[in-house]
Formats: sequence, structure tokens, C-alpha cells
Amino acid sequence: MQTRDKWVHFVMTGDEYERMRRKMEEIGIRNQSSYLRKMALDGYCVNLDLRDVKEVVSLLRYCSNNLNQYAKRANETGSIYAEDIQDLKQRQMEIWEATKEILARLATIT
Repeated sequence: MQTRDKWVHFVMTGDEYERMRRKMEEIGIRNQSSYLRKMALDGYCVNLDLRDVKEVVSLLRYCSNNLNQYAKRANETGSIYAEDIQDLKQRQMEIWEATKEILARLATIT
């Protein structure tokens, strides 16, 4: 991590400042210095809505927990139920569909 030791100063009108604050608010950035640095270096800021990713992670967690329970039961009893396998397949399909949707939306970001 490099130390930031160079200062850049500039002046804005009240309208420009308010416009900048609105843009920061729209994309969810609270740190003005970070926003201005990102805009100066890259010319854009991207704010990703990661609710879908969080949902996929939740589905994966749920599926993993179920799989662990099924494996434990199989080890204890020596068998596994067809319904359990079907449940796992269904959950895997849900995860796969959600993942495909996320990837398709990410592919449209330019």
C-alpha cells in the first residue's frame, strides 16, 4: 500500500458540488476523497447490486448444510433416501439458474 502524499485542490460551484454529492449518493459512495480519486483516475465508478450474489451464497450454504446432513445419515445408516437426492438436485438447479442470471447481467456491464 503506497502512502498518498500528493495533494490535488480544485474549486467547485455550489451546483457542481451538489451534483457531485447526488452522484455519490446514487452509487452509494460516502467517501468523497475515494469518489474523486476514482473519477480522476478511471472516469467512472460502478456500484454493483450484490443482493443476487448474496442469495446464491445463501442457497449454496443451505445446500452444503443439507449435503452434510445427508452424508452423516448415509454414514450412520448405510443408505440415503431418493427424496434427499432429488432435493439436492433441485437446489443445485436453483443455484445454477441464479448464477446464470447473475453472469448474464454482469456481461452487460461495459
